[in-house]
Amino acid sequence: MNTTPEASYDAIAEWYDNFVRTEPLLYEVVIPETLRLVEETGSLADADICDLACGQGVIARALALRGARVTGVDISEKLLSLARSRPVTATHAITWRYDDAQVGRTLATAAFDGVVCNMALMDIPDLNATLRTVARVLRPDGWFVVSINHPCVHMPYSTWMQRLDGTTIRGSGDYFAEGYWKPLDAPGVRGRVGTHHRTLSTYLNALCDAGLVVRRTVEPLASEFLLERMPGYRSLPPALLMRCEKTGEG
Repeated sequence: MNTTPEASYDAIAEWYDNFVRTEPLLYEVVIPETLRLVEETGSLADADICDLACGQGVIARALALRGARVTGVDISEKLLSLARSRPVTATHAITWRYDDAQVGRTLATAAFDGVVCNMALMDIPDLNATLRTVARVLRPDGWFVVSINHPCVHMPYSTWMQRLDGTTIRGSGDYFAEGYWKPLDAPGVRGRVGTHHRTLSTYLNALCDAGLVVRRTVEPLASEFLLERMPGYRSLPPALLMRCEKTGEG
């Protein structure tokens, strides 16, 4: 019996595929910073890495090109179909699996040297279950690299505003209103599938509870092209990235 929940991204798969390939927040800022954190371990040759909630496989293919053995996991069959349709010439073929990150039923315990989750935790309802999956499938001393919308910038009812001098700022919203919300004025991903907002302390405590210790954090600067489209990021971080290590039992 299929117990994997329906994927909201199936309904927007084609649009989202184009968005990922053309959105400067992703391809000029988040994806390069994510890969940089992954490469802090050194060579990825023959490393076993899980791209959790991999979507159409942008990160998975980049890791495979660096010599890793990559398993991409997602609950969107349509995004996985797009991932499979774009093979990459690499030392190891990528394995694609249809699975729920909150359970990881197809992922063996202690199977991976590292796990990457790129801009996807906000899509997943059960944060704690997902991080338990990460800790379970990691080998001792394994690493976890995650990128998310910065929770101190993107929160329920927050919005971009313009000062009298013409500069753009972010109007704060209800930071403590944790849970699912869908901004009505956002033309991008969140306006289509919504997001699960959590405070920064909720993320950090959930990582600690799962036995994943934060070793490095990055609040990246926006690229010039991104600033042309979204000038408010000149004074705010567009995302939050963390590199964690598994300690103890996890």
